[in-house]
Amino acid sequence: MNFVTPNKEEINPFLQILLLFCYALVGATVFLILGVGIVFAMYGPGLMSNIDLLLAGDIKYIAGFKVIQILSSIGTFILPAIFLAVTERKKVTQFYGFAKPKIFLLAIVVAIMITSMPFMEWSAVWNQKMILPNFLKGLERWMKEKEDAAMQMTIALITVRNHWDFVVNLIMIAVLPAIGEELFFRAGLQGSLKKMFGNPHLAIWIAAIIFSAIHMQFYGFLPRMLLGAGFGYLYYYSGSIWYAMLAHFINNAYAVCAALYMQVHHMPLDNADEPIGFPWYGYLISAIITITLFKYFKDQAERGRKLD
Repeated sequence: MNFVTPNKEEINPFLQILLLFCYALVGATVFLILGVGIVFAMYGPGLMSNIDLLLAGDIKYIAGFKVIQILSSIGTFILPAIFLAVTERKKVTQFYGFAKPKIFLLAIVVAIMITSMPFMEWSAVWNQKMILPNFLKGLERWMKEKEDAAMQMTIALITVRNHWDFVVNLIMIAVLPAIGEELFFRAGLQGSLKKMFGNPHLAIWIAAIIFSAIHMQFYGFLPRMLLGAGFGYLYYYSGSIWYAMLAHFINNAYAVCAALYMQVHHMPLDNADEPIGFPWYGYLISAIITITLFKYFKDQAERGRKLD
Protein backbone atom coordinates (compact mmCIF):
# COMPACT_ATOMS: atom_id res chain seq x y z
CA MET A 1 0.00 0.00 0.00
CA ASN A 2 1.40 3.37 -0.98
CA PHE A 3 1.10 5.99 1.69
CA VAL A 4 1.06 9.67 0.81
CA THR A 5 4.16 11.49 2.01
CA PRO A 6 3.11 13.75 4.90
CA ASN A 7 3.86 17.43 5.24
CA LYS A 8 7.52 17.75 6.21
CA GLU A 9 6.54 20.00 9.10
CA GLU A 10 4.49 17.19 10.64
CA ILE A 11 5.39 13.75 11.92
CA ASN A 12 4.32 10.65 10.00
CA PRO A 13 0.48 10.28 10.04
CA PHE A 14 0.74 6.68 11.27
CA LEU A 15 2.75 7.95 14.23
CA GLN A 16 0.13 10.67 14.74
CA ILE A 17 -2.55 7.99 15.08
CA LEU A 18 -0.38 5.93 17.40
CA LEU A 19 0.31 8.97 19.58
CA LEU A 20 -3.38 9.90 19.61
CA PHE A 21 -4.40 6.48 20.96
CA CYS A 22 -1.49 6.39 23.40
CA TYR A 23 -2.51 9.78 24.74
CA ALA A 24 -6.09 8.49 25.00
CA LEU A 25 -4.98 5.43 26.99
CA VAL A 26 -2.90 7.53 29.37
CA GLY A 27 -5.59 10.19 29.66
CA ALA A 28 -8.33 7.64 30.34
CA THR A 29 -6.22 5.99 33.06
CA VAL A 30 -5.17 9.23 34.77
CA PHE A 31 -8.66 10.74 34.72
CA LEU A 32 -10.24 7.47 35.89
CA ILE A 33 -7.92 7.53 38.92
CA LEU A 34 -8.78 11.20 39.45
CA GLY A 35 -12.49 10.45 39.16
CA VAL A 36 -12.31 7.55 41.60
CA GLY A 37 -10.47 9.79 44.06
CA ILE A 38 -13.19 12.44 43.82
CA VAL A 39 -15.93 9.82 44.20
CA PHE A 40 -14.30 8.37 47.32
CA ALA A 41 -14.13 11.90 48.71
CA MET A 42 -17.86 12.23 47.98
CA TYR A 43 -19.01 8.96 49.56
CA GLY A 44 -16.26 8.05 51.99
CA PRO A 45 -14.27 4.81 52.44
CA GLY A 46 -17.49 2.79 52.75
CA LEU A 47 -17.75 2.99 48.97
CA MET A 48 -15.07 0.30 48.70
CA SER A 49 -17.56 -2.43 49.56
CA ASN A 50 -20.10 -1.02 47.07
CA ILE A 51 -17.81 -0.29 44.14
CA ASP A 52 -19.81 -2.69 41.96
CA LEU A 53 -22.94 -0.59 42.55
CA LEU A 54 -21.07 2.55 41.50
CA LEU A 55 -19.86 0.96 38.27
CA ALA A 56 -23.36 -0.38 37.57
CA GLY A 57 -24.84 3.12 37.79
CA ASP A 58 -26.84 2.47 40.97
CA ILE A 59 -29.10 5.42 41.80
CA LYS A 60 -27.38 5.87 45.18
CA TYR A 61 -24.06 6.59 43.46
CA ILE A 62 -25.27 8.10 40.19
CA ALA A 63 -23.75 11.53 40.94
CA GLY A 64 -20.35 9.92 41.41
CA PHE A 65 -20.74 7.89 38.26
CA LYS A 66 -21.51 11.07 36.32
CA VAL A 67 -18.32 12.63 37.68
CA ILE A 68 -16.37 9.67 36.29
CA GLN A 69 -18.18 9.92 32.94
CA ILE A 70 -17.44 13.64 32.59
CA LEU A 71 -13.78 13.23 33.49
CA SER A 72 -13.54 10.25 31.15
CA SER A 73 -14.71 12.37 28.20
CA ILE A 74 -12.10 14.98 29.00
CA GLY A 75 -9.23 12.56 29.58
CA THR A 76 -10.00 10.09 26.78
CA PHE A 77 -10.95 12.42 23.93
CA ILE A 78 -10.45 16.15 24.50
CA LEU A 79 -6.96 16.24 26.03
CA PRO A 80 -5.40 13.60 23.72
CA ALA A 81 -6.45 15.62 20.67
CA ILE A 82 -5.02 18.77 22.24
CA PHE A 83 -1.76 17.00 23.13
CA LEU A 84 -1.38 15.77 19.55
CA ALA A 85 -1.55 19.36 18.31
CA VAL A 86 0.95 20.38 21.00
CA THR A 87 3.24 17.55 19.90
CA GLU A 88 3.13 19.01 16.39
CA ARG A 89 3.91 22.44 17.90
CA LYS A 90 0.79 23.94 16.39
CA LYS A 91 -2.21 25.73 17.78
CA VAL A 92 -5.25 23.49 18.17
CA THR A 93 -7.35 25.90 16.09
CA GLN A 94 -4.78 25.80 13.28
CA PHE A 95 -4.04 22.06 13.40
CA TYR A 96 -7.66 20.91 13.36
CA GLY A 97 -9.47 23.63 11.44
CA PHE A 98 -11.59 25.94 13.54
CA ALA A 99 -12.53 28.32 10.74
CA LYS A 100 -15.31 30.66 11.79
CA PRO A 101 -18.64 28.98 10.96
CA LYS A 102 -21.17 30.65 8.69
CA ILE A 103 -24.73 31.04 9.94
CA PHE A 104 -26.20 29.79 6.67
CA LEU A 105 -24.16 26.58 6.78
CA LEU A 106 -25.04 26.05 10.44
CA ALA A 107 -28.72 26.27 9.45
CA ILE A 108 -28.17 23.61 6.77
CA VAL A 109 -26.57 21.34 9.39
CA VAL A 110 -29.64 21.74 11.61
CA ALA A 111 -31.87 20.88 8.63
CA ILE A 112 -29.75 17.81 7.84
CA MET A 113 -30.05 16.50 11.38
CA ILE A 114 -33.82 16.98 11.42
CA THR A 115 -34.58 15.51 8.00
CA SER A 116 -32.26 12.53 8.55
CA MET A 117 -34.11 11.32 11.66
CA PRO A 118 -36.54 8.95 9.86
CA PHE A 119 -33.72 7.41 7.81
CA MET A 120 -31.59 7.00 10.95
CA GLU A 121 -34.57 5.30 12.60
CA TRP A 122 -34.76 2.87 9.68
CA SER A 123 -31.05 2.04 10.01
CA ALA A 124 -31.49 1.46 13.76
CA VAL A 125 -34.50 -0.83 13.25
CA TRP A 126 -32.65 -2.78 10.57
CA ASN A 127 -29.59 -3.13 12.80
CA GLN A 128 -31.65 -4.35 15.76
CA LYS A 129 -33.00 -7.22 13.64
CA MET A 130 -29.49 -8.62 13.25
CA ILE A 131 -29.35 -12.40 13.81
CA LEU A 132 -26.07 -14.31 13.89
CA PRO A 133 -25.58 -17.87 12.58
CA ASN A 134 -26.25 -20.76 14.97
CA PHE A 135 -22.57 -21.37 15.68
CA LEU A 136 -22.33 -17.77 16.94
CA LYS A 137 -25.37 -17.89 19.25
CA GLY A 138 -23.12 -17.60 22.30
CA LEU A 139 -21.64 -14.41 20.92
CA GLU A 140 -25.12 -13.14 20.10
CA ARG A 141 -26.31 -13.70 23.68
CA TRP A 142 -23.25 -11.85 24.99
CA MET A 143 -23.91 -8.95 22.60
CA LYS A 144 -27.54 -8.71 23.73
CA GLU A 145 -26.49 -8.79 27.39
CA LYS A 146 -24.04 -5.95 26.73
CA GLU A 147 -26.77 -4.03 24.89
CA ASP A 148 -29.25 -4.48 27.75
CA ALA A 149 -26.63 -3.39 30.30
CA ALA A 150 -25.82 -0.34 28.18
CA MET A 151 -29.52 0.52 27.97
CA GLN A 152 -29.95 0.30 31.75
CA MET A 153 -26.87 2.46 32.24
CA THR A 154 -28.18 5.03 29.76
CA ILE A 155 -31.53 5.17 31.55
CA ALA A 156 -29.78 5.71 34.88
CA LEU A 157 -27.70 8.54 33.42
CA ILE A 158 -30.46 10.44 31.60
CA THR A 159 -33.05 10.22 34.39
CA VAL A 160 -33.69 13.69 35.80
CA ARG A 161 -34.01 13.65 39.59
CA ASN A 162 -33.48 17.34 40.46
CA HIS A 163 -33.24 20.79 38.88
CA TRP A 164 -29.55 20.43 37.98
CA ASP A 165 -29.72 16.96 36.45
CA PHE A 166 -30.89 18.21 33.04
CA VAL A 167 -28.03 20.72 32.79
CA VAL A 168 -25.48 18.13 33.92
CA ASN A 169 -26.90 15.56 31.49
CA LEU A 170 -26.73 18.04 28.63
CA ILE A 171 -23.08 18.78 29.39
CA MET A 172 -22.15 15.13 29.97
CA ILE A 173 -24.06 13.57 27.05
CA ALA A 174 -24.20 16.36 24.45
CA VAL A 175 -21.62 19.11 24.97
CA LEU A 176 -18.50 17.17 26.00
CA PRO A 177 -18.93 14.30 23.48
CA ALA A 178 -19.64 16.79 20.69
CA ILE A 179 -16.37 18.56 21.45
CA GLY A 180 -14.21 15.62 22.49
CA GLU A 181 -15.30 12.92 20.05
CA GLU A 182 -15.24 15.27 17.08
CA LEU A 183 -11.76 16.50 17.97
CA PHE A 184 -10.57 12.92 18.45
CA PHE A 185 -12.31 10.99 15.67
CA ARG A 186 -12.90 13.57 12.97
CA ALA A 187 -10.21 16.22 13.39
CA GLY A 188 -7.56 13.89 14.84
CA LEU A 189 -8.08 10.33 13.57
CA GLN A 190 -9.82 11.15 10.28
CA GLY A 191 -7.34 13.93 9.56
CA SER A 192 -4.36 11.63 10.07
CA LEU A 193 -5.97 8.81 8.03
CA LYS A 194 -6.53 11.26 5.18
CA LYS A 195 -2.83 12.20 5.24
CA MET A 196 -1.88 8.52 5.40
CA PHE A 197 -4.01 7.20 2.53
CA GLY A 198 -4.55 10.34 0.48
CA ASN A 199 -8.20 9.33 0.14
CA PRO A 200 -10.67 11.43 2.18
CA HIS A 201 -13.58 9.02 1.68
CA LEU A 202 -11.60 6.04 2.95
CA ALA A 203 -10.46 8.11 5.93
CA ILE A 204 -14.03 9.20 6.71
CA TRP A 205 -15.44 5.66 6.70
CA ILE A 206 -12.57 4.06 8.62
CA ALA A 207 -12.88 6.76 11.29
CA ALA A 208 -16.66 6.26 11.36
CA ILE A 209 -16.30 2.49 11.81
CA ILE A 210 -13.83 2.94 14.67
CA PHE A 211 -16.06 5.65 16.19
CA SER A 212 -19.03 3.27 16.21
CA ALA A 213 -17.08 0.20 17.31
CA ILE A 214 -15.51 1.94 20.30
CA HIS A 215 -18.97 2.49 21.83
CA MET A 216 -19.41 -1.31 22.13
CA GLN A 217 -23.13 -1.19 21.32
CA PHE A 218 -23.54 -3.79 18.60
CA TYR A 219 -27.24 -3.28 17.88
CA GLY A 220 -26.64 0.42 17.30
CA PHE A 221 -23.49 0.00 15.22
CA LEU A 222 -24.99 0.89 11.83
CA PRO A 223 -26.75 4.17 12.75
CA ARG A 224 -23.75 5.32 14.78
CA MET A 225 -21.41 4.53 11.91
CA LEU A 226 -23.64 6.49 9.50
CA LEU A 227 -23.68 9.40 11.93
CA GLY A 228 -19.89 9.28 12.18
CA ALA A 229 -19.59 9.32 8.39
CA GLY A 230 -22.03 12.22 8.19
CA PHE A 231 -20.03 14.21 10.73
CA GLY A 232 -16.89 13.32 8.78
CA TYR A 233 -18.26 14.67 5.51
CA LEU A 234 -19.39 17.89 7.18
CA TYR A 235 -15.82 18.35 8.40
CA TYR A 236 -14.24 17.39 5.09
CA TYR A 237 -16.50 19.57 2.92
CA SER A 238 -16.18 22.67 5.12
CA GLY A 239 -12.69 22.36 6.57
CA SER A 240 -14.14 23.49 9.89
CA ILE A 241 -14.82 21.18 12.82
CA TRP A 242 -17.59 23.45 14.14
CA TYR A 243 -20.24 21.98 11.83
CA ALA A 244 -19.51 18.40 12.88
CA MET A 245 -19.59 19.47 16.53
CA LEU A 246 -22.98 21.13 16.05
CA ALA A 247 -24.42 18.04 14.33
CA HIS A 248 -23.09 15.79 17.09
CA PHE A 249 -24.50 18.10 19.76
CA ILE A 250 -27.95 18.16 18.12
CA ASN A 251 -28.05 14.35 17.90
CA ASN A 252 -27.13 13.82 21.55
CA ALA A 253 -29.07 16.79 22.93
CA TYR A 254 -32.21 15.48 21.24
CA ALA A 255 -31.90 12.27 23.27
CA VAL A 256 -31.48 14.23 26.51
CA CYS A 257 -34.47 16.48 25.74
CA ALA A 258 -36.60 13.50 24.66
CA ALA A 259 -35.82 11.78 27.97
CA LEU A 260 -36.90 14.87 29.91
CA TYR A 261 -40.12 15.10 27.88
CA MET A 262 -40.90 11.44 28.56
CA GLN A 263 -40.35 11.89 32.29
CA VAL A 264 -42.51 15.00 32.46
CA HIS A 265 -45.30 13.08 30.72
CA HIS A 266 -44.76 9.97 32.88
CA MET A 267 -43.62 7.79 30.00
CA PRO A 268 -41.17 4.90 30.70
CA LEU A 269 -37.64 5.68 29.57
CA ASP A 270 -37.03 2.10 28.47
CA ASN A 271 -39.36 2.89 25.56
CA ALA A 272 -37.16 5.79 24.42
CA ASP A 273 -35.65 3.75 21.59
CA GLU A 274 -39.01 2.54 20.31
CA PRO A 275 -39.32 3.52 16.63
CA ILE A 276 -41.99 6.03 15.63
CA GLY A 277 -42.79 3.87 12.61
CA PHE A 278 -42.80 5.85 9.38
CA PRO A 279 -44.22 4.35 6.15
CA TRP A 280 -41.55 3.07 3.74
CA TYR A 281 -41.79 6.15 1.55
CA GLY A 282 -41.17 8.32 4.61
CA TYR A 283 -37.77 6.68 5.08
CA LEU A 284 -37.04 7.03 1.36
CA ILE A 285 -37.99 10.72 1.30
CA SER A 286 -35.85 11.30 4.39
CA ALA A 287 -32.83 9.69 2.69
CA ILE A 288 -33.30 11.66 -0.54
CA ILE A 289 -33.69 15.02 1.24
CA THR A 290 -30.72 14.30 3.52
CA ILE A 291 -28.46 13.45 0.59
CA THR A 292 -29.66 16.55 -1.27
CA LEU A 293 -28.91 18.75 1.75
CA PHE A 294 -25.44 17.22 2.08
CA LYS A 295 -24.81 18.02 -1.60
CA TYR A 296 -26.05 21.58 -1.06
CA PHE A 297 -23.86 21.95 2.04
CA LYS A 298 -20.86 20.69 0.07
CA ASP A 299 -21.45 23.16 -2.79
CA GLN A 300 -21.98 26.12 -0.49
CA ALA A 301 -19.04 25.25 1.78
CA GLU A 302 -16.64 24.79 -1.14
CA ARG A 303 -17.81 28.01 -2.75
CA GLY A 304 -17.26 29.85 0.52
CA ARG A 305 -13.76 28.41 0.93
CA LYS A 306 -12.82 29.59 -2.57
CA LEU A 307 -14.07 33.10 -1.81
CA ASP A 308 -12.12 33.14 1.48
